[in-house]
Amino acid sequence: MVDYEGRPQRRALTYDELEQLFAVADHRVETILRQGRKGALAALRDSQIFKTIYAYGLRRAEAVGLDVADLRPNGAAPRFGRFGAVDVRWGKGSHGSGPRRRSVLTLPELDWITEGLAQWVDQARSRFTADLSGPLWPTERGTRVSLRYIDLRFAQLRDEAGLPPELSVHALRHTYVTNLIEWGYAEKFVQDQVGHAYASTTAIYTSVGDDFKNRMINQALSRIYGGPDADDSRL
Repeated sequence: MVDYEGRPQRRALTYDELEQLFAVADHRVETILRQGRKGALAALRDSQIFKTIYAYGLRRAEAVGLDVADLRPNGAAPRFGRFGAVDVRWGKGSHGSGPRRRSVLTLPELDWITEGLAQWVDQARSRFTADLSGPLWPTERGTRVSLRYIDLRFAQLRDEAGLPPELSVHALRHTYVTNLIEWGYAEKFVQDQVGHAYASTTAIYTSVGDDFKNRMINQALSRIYGGPDADDSRL
């Protein structure tokens, strides 16, 4: 039996692609504001949705299902304030079971997400709804954004950024897993963060970049043949 390794068209975004995607999303907000058109708040919301999906490795349904109350402090990381963790209540469960809950911690490498969340929650969200504890991402009618809307908006931003058409919203979650492995987080920690029941599932998403692999090779060569990284034991 051949081991399943995931759909070949699914992959992580490179750092440049991720930066380009978010730059296009932010530029869209600025353009609408400059032109005096309606839609700037919706564009800000959309930009923050995709940044949050990436920063916490969320599935689409998990992001859509978030309420304001799901943004939680983390006593072990007070520097992140109200945004130390995200309580995911609608995680994907095993076949035949209900949703699996998990808490996803805010990471130091992705601490920039807290500023964006604070801006959205404290300044922008109230323009859509007066409900202080309802959906984190309300529409102009106060309802939750839909999965279809998420897909359509991502595709639009992806195309504007000139990224390959096979990339979907799921690529942001894939990128999150890949980046955490590259940054040296243990696979068990990554598995818990993204809510995988099995380590083998996490392995499907692990596609570290060439820079990371070259760095690991250089460290190994230095240990074997000597050099400035000879005592580096991170491999």
